[in-house]
Amino acid sequence: MMNQEILNNIYRQIKTDYKYGIVLKGQPGEAVDCPAVFRFNNDWLMTYLIFNGKGYETGLAYSKNLLEWHPLGRILTFSPGNWDARQAGGSIALQEHQWGGSYRLRRFDGKCWLSYLGGAGEGYETEPLSIGLAWTTTPQRPIEWQRCPENPVLHIHQPDVRPFERKTLYRSHILWDQHKTTGHPFVMYYNGKQEGEWIERIGMAVSDDMIHWQRYGREPVIDHGRGISGDPQITRIGNIWVMFYFGYLWQPRAFDTFACSEDLVNWTKWQGPHLVEPSEPWDEKYAHKPWIIKSNEVVYHFYCAVGKQGRVIALATSKKCGHSPLND
Repeated sequence: MMNQEILNNIYRQIKTDYKYGIVLKGQPGEAVDCPAVFRFNNDWLMTYLIFNGKGYETGLAYSKNLLEWHPLGRILTFSPGNWDARQAGGSIALQEHQWGGSYRLRRFDGKCWLSYLGGAGEGYETEPLSIGLAWTTTPQRPIEWQRCPENPVLHIHQPDVRPFERKTLYRSHILWDQHKTTGHPFVMYYNGKQEGEWIERIGMAVSDDMIHWQRYGREPVIDHGRGISGDPQITRIGNIWVMFYFGYLWQPRAFDTFACSEDLVNWTKWQGPHLVEPSEPWDEKYAHKPWIIKSNEVVYHFYCAVGKQGRVIALATSKKCGHSPLND
């Protein structure tokens, strides 16, 4: 269990008290979800999920200032006849994870990578879902990323699947730990659903080559006993690993929170104020699924907002940055 003062200090560095508002909406008939922000040259880019009623695809947007975002196109689309025919919801991998750092994508084997939840069933997150990998050498371009032939790399029928993830697998986040804290350079966190009850917990897997993965430990690393704990993102603040994630149904409404670790395995959950929670017309139902970065002494907390304008991507900040023209 980590010292409470360490958690308090982390909270003071990451909290975002000012809601800027909506930064990205879908086209008519589309919902957008699950932002993941990274740097490429002088631009900021965002991968995000697009839901058009049939399933998830992955989009790409860009920004010069982290406030005004412009869609570029799709980078992972439906794959008819395959295991991921109707679900291809991706999120960047191997990002520079130091708090306030460059946030660029590290290349492994000369490639930029993402992991994605995939499945063949049509609809909203239709089960079962598995985890696949894709790569590109041009992450700034809105062109299809190449899927790995070994996909899916994690699924519910593998012999090392654990009880808390036997129903389905959801969004994942992969970091490159060059110190090999776990004995492996690549570490994946993801939420899985157990059979019988709707409980989602966060577990971990490890790899030495980014392609072949093995689950790490028998128990989840984040477990609130009920409801959903999901969509992890990892950063490093000083010598502390910080996991941002969202909670739902173990406290009222959906919200973002965090946990801290010194070894990537044992995590101490924050028990204080939520990082974001519903408070505005455009996020009155859900304010969840975090992606948080620090740039030029400002903390930017991107999240999925659900309210009077449907499912959109919104932003909260540590300093006042005005208000988004998309709010109204």
